[in-house]
Amino acid sequence: MVRHTFSHLLLLWSLSNDLCVTGWTYHGPKEQSWNNRNLHSVPPDLDARLRILDLSNNFIRQLHTLALPYLEQLDLSSNQLDLISEGAFENLARLEELNLSRNSLNNNLGINSKALQSISRLKTLDISMNGLSGDAVERYLRNKSSLDQLKMTGNALTRLSHNFFDESIGLRSITIDDNQISVIEQGTFEPLSQLEVLNLAKNNLAHICDFKLHQVKYLNLSRNSVEFFVTHEDGLFYRLEILDLSHNKLLYFPVVPKINCLKYLHLQNNMVGTLNSEATMVSEANALYHEITKERTVRKNNLHSNWRQMPLIYIDLSYNHFTSFPLETLSLLSSLETLNFSHNCLKNVIWNVRKDDESESHRQLFFPSLKYLDMQSNGLVSISPLFLKALTQIEVLNLQDNYVQPCASLGHLQSSQSTQQLNLSASCIAFEQLRTLKHLNLKENNIEMLQTHTFKNTSLISLNLARNSHMVMQVGALEGVHETLQSLTISEMNMTSSDLSLPCMPVLTQLNLSNNHLDRMPGSLNCSPLREIDIRNNHFVSLNHSLILALSVHLNLMYISGNYFNCCDSKWLTTLQESEIKLPDISDTVCFTSDRNIVMAGYLKKSSVDCFFHPKAQEIHFGQMIVIVFFITVLLTVLIMFTRKVCSTKRSCLV
Repeated sequence: MVRHTFSHLLLLWSLSNDLCVTGWTYHGPKEQSWNNRNLHSVPPDLDARLRILDLSNNFIRQLHTLALPYLEQLDLSSNQLDLISEGAFENLARLEELNLSRNSLNNNLGINSKALQSISRLKTLDISMNGLSGDAVERYLRNKSSLDQLKMTGNALTRLSHNFFDESIGLRSITIDDNQISVIEQGTFEPLSQLEVLNLAKNNLAHICDFKLHQVKYLNLSRNSVEFFVTHEDGLFYRLEILDLSHNKLLYFPVVPKINCLKYLHLQNNMVGTLNSEATMVSEANALYHEITKERTVRKNNLHSNWRQMPLIYIDLSYNHFTSFPLETLSLLSSLETLNFSHNCLKNVIWNVRKDDESESHRQLFFPSLKYLDMQSNGLVSISPLFLKALTQIEVLNLQDNYVQPCASLGHLQSSQSTQQLNLSASCIAFEQLRTLKHLNLKENNIEMLQTHTFKNTSLISLNLARNSHMVMQVGALEGVHETLQSLTISEMNMTSSDLSLPCMPVLTQLNLSNNHLDRMPGSLNCSPLREIDIRNNHFVSLNHSLILALSVHLNLMYISGNYFNCCDSKWLTTLQESEIKLPDISDTVCFTSDRNIVMAGYLKKSSVDCFFHPKAQEIHFGQMIVIVFFITVLLTVLIMFTRKVCSTKRSCLV
């Protein structure tokens, strides 16, 4: 028993001694921050057990020997550091992360680079914003075989040579954005077999003639001057998942690796679509491919061949120059879920698809996985019903800021011939074809008429009709979706209460009626479990108390400012207060009495405000005054007549 106890005590002593030696004591500090302390030098007598030290945002210019044997992370960013003693890092045997960004390391290059060579275990190095040239960076990267992440943002690099990363071959992530790189020699990144993330954004790259980085998963080439991106078909597997080519000068879709994992493609803010027709763009892209790769075997369509196998789920084509929708190219993306086609020059989506050779009829293509389609700000007037038919899984459709007109119900157009005739001259959009549609944005389309059963057969959950200032909403316009609609926006439409007719909507939880000319709320809302309602900037003087009482069961949030409420008819407001419903804009809401206006927040604090002006009370006082005036008039008449009679009697007696 004693022997066992002694052995346990010996083990505990050994463990505690080991913890103290390695710096993992429970009482010693592991992290210390001297951030933004106006320091001009490293504080003396730092605890030798520190693992993390933050000296950023100071005025340190020189760095001398640091005796911190357990330090793992050191942040010296945003100082004035221009001199690092050769032995400054010799005692930092465990240092893995070093941030030297926003300093002046372009000075004293020889001494500074020798200091960094002594760090053998470094995994993360940030030398951004130091005004470094390519030669300077190469010197700082010597003896960095353990380096995993490298950041060089905002330096003065213009060229990357093939031996640039020879001594940091284990890199997984490289960020060289916001430099002046215009040339990357072949073989610069290819030997980095572990490289997964490469950020070359904000440089001066003009062409990607032959992309060969099989190992890279994320490639950012945004904000360069790239005109085309071509990959030579080599039959090898590419791990690329995210490709960002946004804010460039692309005229064509990129020719991506044929065997790839590409899921996210960013092409926004380019010049794709400038060549007008899809056929021209595709043929010129293929011609460019053959010119660059000098292939002997000429395939009909390399672009489409490679895109057909791309497992893309997201593509952003916003802010380009499309005047026609690239139906055939995009329909090849069978896994595509999200397409952003906003801010282009698309007036009509015409089913301009090559005809079937045998039947001479239009082929029906499909977007079998597309759920989210954004076509905001295109100037759209019409969309072919055949295109709508292709959207078999669409859930979210954004058509804001266009000129689309919803069609009347197509119930009378049953035959395929009728559908084809409608397709040839479609001047409106038949939403009832979109049976899976859940969210529709028709804001700011100058819609003239919303007819009965416009959205019949859809599965709408949210509908935005804002800023259609001249729209007439027929009774029954929401029939067919009244049982599914949860969010409805009818703001900025110049509607009066007589114009607005809403059905009973049993699942509606959000309603925006702001910026109209309403003076009463629709009574049908009493069957809606509203949680949020916005009635700002209307003509409300009071709110129906019984309706507010019914809504208060579910209501959480209500916006009421911009109306001119009667302070003395505020029973509805008391109900809202007692139900603890949030009124975020009550301090901006005004009510009036007979002689002054009061901010409602102040009115609630002083509930004893005299209400001389009350419609019902006014009616009673007016009636009473009429009776009194009448009574006084009769009384005076009787009195005058009596006086005259008395006077005449006296005169007769005197005679």
